[in-house]
Amino acid sequence: MALMEMIPMWLIPALLWTLVWKMIASWRAARNGHLVWFILFWVLNTFGFLPIIYLVFFQRPKKKSEKSVHKFKKKFKKMPALT
Repeated sequence: MALMEMIPMWLIPALLWTLVWKMIASWRAARNGHLVWFILFWVLNTFGFLPIIYLVFFQRPKKKSEKSVHKFKKKFKKMPALT
């Protein structure tokens, strides 16, 4: 028997859906230092619900890059005064 005959057709999109959300959320959890969340994503199979909950409610807010702020300040220091 071929493998595709044994797998129901609805299962393939469900697995892809789960895998995509799980990968995005676990990458963000790892970058934010949330080890417990990272482990939960790979232990519990929730069809993407747990990763979506993490991404919406529990991830750290993004901060402005320090480099862009320093570049902005340097640019204005170099400009001549208008007075």
